[in-house]
Amino acid sequence: MSTLELTPAKALKHFFGFDEFKGEQEQVVQSVLDGNDAFVIMPTGGGKSMCYQLPALMMEGTAIVVSPLIALMKNQVDAIRGHHEGDSIAHFLNSSLSKAEAAQVREDVSTGLTKLLYVAPESLTKEDNINFLRSVRISFVAVDEAHCISEWGHDFRPEYRRIRTIVNQIAEVPIIALTATATPKVQADIQKNLGMKDARLFKASFNRENLFYEVRPKKDALKQIVRHAKTHVGKSGIVYCLSRKKVEEIAEVLRVNGIKALGYHAGMDASQRSRIQDQFLMQDVDVIVATIAFGMGIDKPDVRYVIHYDMPKSLESYYQETGRAGRDGGEGHCIAFYSHRDIEKLEKFLQGKPLAEQEIGAQLLQEVMAYAETSMSRRKFLLHYFGEAFDEVNGPGAQNCDNMANPPKLRDGQEEVHLILSAILEHKQTFRAPFYTGMLCGQENREIQDYKGTTSPFWKRGEEHDEKHWNGIIRQMLVLGLLRKEVETFGVLKITDHGMEFLTQPRPVMVAEERDYSDVDAMDSMSQTRSSQGGAADVKLREMLKALRKEVADDESLPPYVIFQDVSLDEMAIHYPLNEDELLRITGVGSGKAKKYGTPFLKLIADYVKEEGIERAEDLLVRSTSARSSSKVHIIQRIDRQIDLADIARDLNLKLEDVLNEIENIVSAGTKVNLDYVINKTLDEESLEELFDFLKESEDEGSEELISEWNDVYSEEELRMARIKFLSEYAN
Repeated sequence: MSTLELTPAKALKHFFGFDEFKGEQEQVVQSVLDGNDAFVIMPTGGGKSMCYQLPALMMEGTAIVVSPLIALMKNQVDAIRGHHEGDSIAHFLNSSLSKAEAAQVREDVSTGLTKLLYVAPESLTKEDNINFLRSVRISFVAVDEAHCISEWGHDFRPEYRRIRTIVNQIAEVPIIALTATATPKVQADIQKNLGMKDARLFKASFNRENLFYEVRPKKDALKQIVRHAKTHVGKSGIVYCLSRKKVEEIAEVLRVNGIKALGYHAGMDASQRSRIQDQFLMQDVDVIVATIAFGMGIDKPDVRYVIHYDMPKSLESYYQETGRAGRDGGEGHCIAFYSHRDIEKLEKFLQGKPLAEQEIGAQLLQEVMAYAETSMSRRKFLLHYFGEAFDEVNGPGAQNCDNMANPPKLRDGQEEVHLILSAILEHKQTFRAPFYTGMLCGQENREIQDYKGTTSPFWKRGEEHDEKHWNGIIRQMLVLGLLRKEVETFGVLKITDHGMEFLTQPRPVMVAEERDYSDVDAMDSMSQTRSSQGGAADVKLREMLKALRKEVADDESLPPYVIFQDVSLDEMAIHYPLNEDELLRITGVGSGKAKKYGTPFLKLIADYVKEEGIERAEDLLVRSTSARSSSKVHIIQRIDRQIDLADIARDLNLKLEDVLNEIENIVSAGTKVNLDYVINKTLDEESLEELFDFLKESEDEGSEELISEWNDVYSEEELRMARIKFLSEYAN
């Protein structure tokens, strides 16, 4: 019974200040108040939290909320406290609390001040916590992120499967299970495990009509991400990667290119992760580059884009992660970069796991591949996966995907569909898709040999096409309702009633040609992007730039390389920089060099672009990070403090030669360094003057000619130091 004589609608206004519920929230709240079990499936941003927060505030006792992440608990508790005067209204009980803090939580629960107690599943299983909770009044138990119960879910946690047993030990109370992603299989799994087969089901539409879904070949992905962020400056975005290393790399590249970006992954300590979340929520940071550790339960309504640098392990993950975009109903662009190589890497991760887990993981990956490679409506594909029908022509948001915005050509696939259905029927509906596609193409793999596929009347009946083609047809047949997958048997194909009807009465069925991702280069890197562009240089402009360089060099009585190196001219002839900011993105051009020599080169390029009527590519070269960018900063800092070069090398675990190479790169790019404190120990003014005169006449961009000429008089280290001083004084 409610402690307040309020209807759910009045309580909503009283506690949260809202005038109306979203979707089925009110019905869920009433069901919990009536003491019934409830199973709530709502997409991210659908308002799941309200379904248990409001009844908890209205009922006597404390509601236990089982939640998987400490960060999620903190976020939820802070949100509830924001609506109430006292902090004791909501607490979390987990390993992050000190003994004194945990004691305070227990006291507040015991005295009835706490209406919501958030508990990690690991904490719920501890004997002392069970005994404590048995001693207080519990109103109900809410299991948030309930998909964690199922091995078929995208975030399976074994501890979740013990929740029902623990609840039975604590009290006989209703259970409300909540998730944002649940396929029919996962739904059944949750209900069975929690012993709530009679629970009332509340399922909202999974269609997020404001989200635009797009899959791109993974070619120059890093460059595309920088370009997207730079064209959406000031807008919030999330970039998901599978590895911590890639998180750090992409975050650094974004920062170097002027984007306010931070990395986020489970390798960081809790306080650091919490600080980064707060910076993102407060808009101090525009882009978070993260592993899947980020985002669960983070309520930031104005995320404008979610980019997957790596495809996730399941469509559930993908749906939940993309669901963090556009939660306010505004723009939400979801871009995924896809390549076969990435799928192969994910398949390798499954090796060594129990066989059943491998089977489940492999099937989930197949669904990801199917989504990425499909030519049909991505929205229809996703919603079908979650057991929801969708009209891809007139449904809400129907045009919001790349395939519908630029639709592929359709053709009548009647004969191919009939062939596949006939083959499945012939083999008594006992195999998965690879058996049929391999048999039709004439492949002699182990399964086909073992089950006499080579003697089948359908052997090689479809060899004019490859497996990719037949897989595409099967995917479309599944969505069209002609086939279904038997989940319990890891994807065995079964013919539906609709499919059986088609066999007896064939009719035209329109299918789309699948897109080709086979030649995608997944080994994306900034350096590779650069090297691949060398052949695109404008030869005419490059010769004009070389002539200008020679002219400037002659006026300054310097060799041409001192003004700009060849690699710098090459990139200028590819990207046509028109201002200093763009010039600074060119390899070998630092701020000193740009200011000293840049003006005539920029004018030449601007005049050339105008005269030739050149339309520049939008994706100008983005600034890359080198493997030793951090070393360069440390070297400059130590030189400023006049630390001996041998000590610098030792501190950074580098050879002295490597340190000298780095210093040469630094000054070549336009940064001055003062090494007089080292040089003056061995070289006098007369020696330096002699070497400088030689360098002014030399056209060698490296040190080889200098060393060859003077190695009998000076050591190699002395000569390289002299050259560094020369470049620092004359090139910058």
